[in-house]
Amino acid sequence: MNKKFLTSLLIALPLLAFSLFGHAGSVKTGEFTGASDHITTGKVSVVKTPEGYAVVLGADFSLDGAPDPKVGFGKDGKYATEAQLGHLISKNGEQAYIVPASVNVKDFNEVYIWCEKFSVPLGVATIK
Repeated sequence: MNKKFLTSLLIALPLLAFSLFGHAGSVKTGEFTGASDHITTGKVSVVKTPEGYAVVLGADFSLDGAPDPKVGFGKDGKYATEAQLGHLISKNGEQAYIVPASVNVKDFNEVYIWCEKFSVPLGVATIK
C-alpha cells in the first residue's frame, strides 16, 4: 500500500465511525450519476463534525474506473479546482474526505468525481 492511501485511510476511518454512529449532522445529500461515458453510482453526504465538514461517499458508491480520480465540489455544472478534497481512496464503498476550512460547503451544490488527467467529470451528485 502506498503512503498516500494509508494517510487517507487513517483520516477517513474516524470520520466514517463518527457518521455511522449518528454523531455527525448531515448538511446536504445527493446521489451520483455517471459522466463522460463512465458509470458512477451511490449516495454522498456532506456532514458536520466537531472539527468541521466532511464528504462521505456511501457504502453503495461505485466508479467503473479511470486514471487519477479526485473528489471535489462544484456548482451549477462546473467543477471547482480550488475545492478539490483529494484522490479517490477506492472505486467502491464508503469513504470520507475532510473539507479544508478554506472551503465553504455552502458555496457549492455538487460533489464531483473528477478525472484530473483528462479534466473531465466521472460522476456528479447534486447535493441538497
